[in-house]
Amino acid sequence: MGGTFDPIHIGHLAMAENVREQIGLDEVLFIPAAQPPHKRDRRLAPAQDRMRMTELAVADNPYFQASAIELEREGPSYSLLTIRQLQLVYGNRAEFYFLIGSDAINELPSWYHAREVVTSCCFITMVREGTALDLSSLRDAFGDDVSLDEHIRVIHTPLLEISSTDIRRRVHEGRSLRYLVPRVVADYIYEKGLYK
Repeated sequence: MGGTFDPIHIGHLAMAENVREQIGLDEVLFIPAAQPPHKRDRRLAPAQDRMRMTELAVADNPYFQASAIELEREGPSYSLLTIRQLQLVYGNRAEFYFLIGSDAINELPSWYHAREVVTSCCFITMVREGTALDLSSLRDAFGDDVSLDEHIRVIHTPLLEISSTDIRRRVHEGRSLRYLVPRVVADYIYEKGLYK
């Protein structure tokens, strides 16, 4: 599960846990993006802080792990490069699933080497409130030679409508983060003075 995690929140964690249970995943890697190519115009918290918040958030779940794989690589955080790197590390003994919200998967055709990305693993997508999954546009973009039914699976799971944008705004306004992020993440945000 990749993302900017700026900051990681309860919605990310609940979504991952629901998918992990439904699919029977052995592990969920949370991978903060170092330089997200689709968010170059937005100022992010430092990558090290986003990584530390992710580590803190997943520490109490034995099935979750934070990975710095994109932070250790130079250049933009392209998903294809991350998937290839993970395939090299784990080899044939692992099957990879890419956990993603429907808002992000609708943008898949604009990703770096999108056709290779979509055929390199199985995407597990959860439909978010107010964002419809547009499979017909995806089929049009990728054509008949890519079987989306083989590479995109829709999971119905309760979604918590929590956004990192709202969390950053709440911190800036001095409002509570209770029940939106794990307590350890809120403490870290306050200690580091993030999002002021």
